[in-house]
Amino acid sequence: MAFYNKLGSLLRQSVSQSSSLPMGSMMNSARFMSTNKLFIGGLSYSTDDQSLKQAFDAYGEVVEARVITDRDTGRSRGFGFVNFTEAEAANSAMSAMDGQELQGRNIRVSPANERPSAPRAYNDSYRGGGGYGGGGRGGDY
Repeated sequence: MAFYNKLGSLLRQSVSQSSSLPMGSMMNSARFMSTNKLFIGGLSYSTDDQSLKQAFDAYGEVVEARVITDRDTGRSRGFGFVNFTEAEAANSAMSAMDGQELQGRNIRVSPANERPSAPRAYNDSYRGGGGYGGGGRGGDY
């Protein structure tokens, strides 16, 4: 892990020294250009998968449009994702739709970040406790 951190640091230094653009701007541009999936925030609670898809169909072929719902109530959580077949379509949809009104609400459109992987369930470093007693208090107390 330390090796990769050092390598990333060296790469950032060499790129920033050879370019007049700020490093953050360059990294964000590279990340945005390669994604087909957009995060859509600020959705109306009445927006469903179909109406979200229809709103973004004009910019390219939509593979999937999904409004995220609460698992207990089934009600929209106010955000969703739109997946395009091509990154160019996603970029044009992001430029055109960010800040626009959809069903009475101004929406935010940005590239979707990958979900971080969950910690391994049975890895000792995440389990806490330890030893044969499982981290309990032990004998008499």
